[in-house]
Amino acid sequence: MNIFRLPLILLSIFAIVGPAVAVEPRLIKIATEGAFPPWNAVDPSGNAIGFDVDAGKAICERAKLRCEFVTQAWDGIIPALTVGKVDAIMAGMSITDKRKAVIGFSEPYALTSNYFVVAKALKLPEMDGTARLSLSSMGVKDSQSLKVLEANLQGKIIGVQGSTNAEAFVRDYLGEAVDVRTYDKQDSLNLDLIAGRIDAGLADYSVWKSFLETKEGDAMTLYGPQISGGVFGPGVGIGLRKQDKELTGQLNAAIKSLKVDGTLKALSLKWFGADLVSE
Repeated sequence: MNIFRLPLILLSIFAIVGPAVAVEPRLIKIATEGAFPPWNAVDPSGNAIGFDVDAGKAICERAKLRCEFVTQAWDGIIPALTVGKVDAIMAGMSITDKRKAVIGFSEPYALTSNYFVVAKALKLPEMDGTARLSLSSMGVKDSQSLKVLEANLQGKIIGVQGSTNAEAFVRDYLGEAVDVRTYDKQDSLNLDLIAGRIDAGLADYSVWKSFLETKEGDAMTLYGPQISGGVFGPGVGIGLRKQDKELTGQLNAAIKSLKVDGTLKALSLKWFGADLVSE
């Protein structure tokens, strides 16, 4: 071969193949409500912040995806996903059978963490506040904890928001032992708890957190084990379109990795002051 023709041949090959082009990571639009702190909120500059946002950014980075958060009113958040306006939902959304009939979910990136709150002055028998009660696996320890909780709350008035998983739990597991009082919103329940018109309330830890940090909430305390599973569902997941199997797989792998290395736990401690990730 004529060595003088070699550069021309190489140039011809380069022209045919073309230069290597870096593949841009896929852009994922994630909807969050922006009105459910500390899960999600909006800062003074209009940017979405909160546990969902930090967790989402970490998950996208680990999955080698680009993510952009957009705020969306709660009642339109699932329709925004199904019509393709967004690619995912991270809004403190519990995985439930009703929602699973419409959309898919990643594996949980956080657990539901439901607690009773009572007035310190009520002086109920002490219980281990670090214990976890799983309604999904209900081992001997869980059953014993539930029996103790039922005995300690015997005859008490328990407040819950109506048509919630908290109401379902109280009626299903404690209904014969307690008096159930329902409320249209959590603030009304809190007011009755402060006034002593009810003895205890049941809600997710993230709902209680801001109340317990108030002056009135200082007279209250979490009571009993952290309750999860069963009627409360397996946890909080990323809402996805059912047909997006590849994206679901990518996000699941990232979530598992971030659980193992403690990243999601650290973010939970940052935003909630508690570990809502580890089982």
